[in-house]
Parts: sequence; structure tokens; C-alpha cells
Amino acid sequence: MYPSKNIVQNAVNSKDHTTLVAAVKAAGLVETLQSAGPFTVFAPTNAAFDKLPAGTVETLVKPENKGTLTTILTYHVVAGKMDSKAIADAIKAGGGTATFKTVQGGTLKAMMKGKKLILTDEKGGMSTVTIKDVYQSNGVIHVIDTVVMPG
Repeated sequence: MYPSKNIVQNAVNSKDHTTLVAAVKAAGLVETLQSAGPFTVFAPTNAAFDKLPAGTVETLVKPENKGTLTTILTYHVVAGKMDSKAIADAIKAGGGTATFKTVQGGTLKAMMKGKKLILTDEKGGMSTVTIKDVYQSNGVIHVIDTVVMPG
């Protein structure tokens, strides 16, 4: 990934994010994620999508499910450029937990578990950041190992 390229341009070239790219295209979010932002994207890997029940991704990318897909994907995006230091500072300021409002309108909670950054979604599901601070021209990506779901 190249810091001079935007979130979509970089994700397209990542072999670990082909499902995410297909979902972003199906949801019609390419133009949004190519805009100036800045955005913080918690980007699930293909393996993260594979953890969902069989057939979930295939169902979500159907045109009739665009609204649901958009809701799930925008739940992975926070407005602003929140690198790991900014997230760690927010966790410290929050007494061990930080709550971030997503573009979807819901909240994601972040906390540290040892040296690992853990996200908890509105349903109680947890995801670990596996690669942090992948800087983009319009924000930052943090790679996560589980798809997070709005409430």
C-alpha cells in the first residue's frame, strides 16, 4: 500500500482485501472512500469475512441487500484520521476504553488487551487489529481479523 494513494486505490491492490473491495463496490461506496476524507477504516481481511456464516457475503452483495451491506460497511469507518497513537490516547483518556462514532451512526469501543488493540461492536463481537497505521492519502487503515456488526 502506498501513502500517496487513497483508501480504495490501495485496497484494490491488496490480495487480503478482495472481499472488502467487492463489497465496497456492491454498496456503491467507492466514490465516498476516494473522497478527501479523512477516514479511519477498520478493514476486515478476506479471512474475517470467511468467519461469517456460509452464504452471508454472497447474500449481502446482491442488489436488493445494498442497504444492509452499506450499513455494515459504514460501521467500519470513523470520520477523521485516527492512527494508533490517537486511538491509544483516547483509550487512556477514557480510563481504559474509547468509544468512536462510526459513519453509520453506531459506536465501536476500543481497548487494549496487552499490546493488542481490540474493537468491540454493538452486539458484543470482538475484533483484533492485526496491522495498524497503514497511512493513505485520505486517512488511515487498520486491518482487523473479524467483521464488526452494528447493533
